[in-house]
Amino acid sequence: MVWTYEKESPPSASIWVRTVVGNSGSPRRLTVRMFGSRPRITPTAMLLVIALLVAACGRNVASGELQGVVVDPPQPKPSFTLTDTSGEPYEFAAETEGKLALLYFGYVNCPDICPVHLAQIAEVFDQIPEVARDTEVVFVSVDPDRDSRDEIRAFLDNFDSRFIGLTGTRGELDKAQTEAGVPPAIIEGEGDDYTVDHAGWVIAYAPDGQHHVNYPFGTRQSEWANDLQILAAWNGGSG
Repeated sequence: MVWTYEKESPPSASIWVRTVVGNSGSPRRLTVRMFGSRPRITPTAMLLVIALLVAACGRNVASGELQGVVVDPPQPKPSFTLTDTSGEPYEFAAETEGKLALLYFGYVNCPDICPVHLAQIAEVFDQIPEVARDTEVVFVSVDPDRDSRDEIRAFLDNFDSRFIGLTGTRGELDKAQTEAGVPPAIIEGEGDDYTVDHAGWVIAYAPDGQHHVNYPFGTRQSEWANDLQILAAWNGGSG
């Protein structure tokens, strides 16, 4: 895996992350935009970026202790129904029963948080295939006016074709977010060039059907690899 970093001057300051995965040699490239008043990256800032984004190398061995934000007490999995990218109804609780389910509310035009989360999860799948076999990643678009089913599918395929994409009416999406315990997304701006203020964390439901952990933006790659192994094998006890 190879990462490269570039920095431009604000306000369009960007860090470009390029990774080569598997044996195909085809790169996955994404942009993380970081805004601020400083016109350059300091050594300390660069170390923080590397700590947040660099992928774990070598063997991925779980520590036995969850490193995400633990939810205590755990909360039950919601049972909302939305529409998948094939146009079929998808009942979240039923479709993910007995599996590790990672639920995330985002949107296709998200400039930073969404692609980083998805790229990190996809990297764990590449590194630890047994985790991928037992996990359902569900991306719910909270931008129904711009994100068609085809656009959601194409977006997710940039990371992993196994990721599930869902959409619905504004009312259905607000209901799903409320049932999952996150604030409904808010449109910011006018016209077509708007952004969406949405929950920035991934919600993890273990195979026991309980919401045990949240993963905010900034979760390290090593933490993802550690926790997904633990959660995939969760038996309703200590993991």
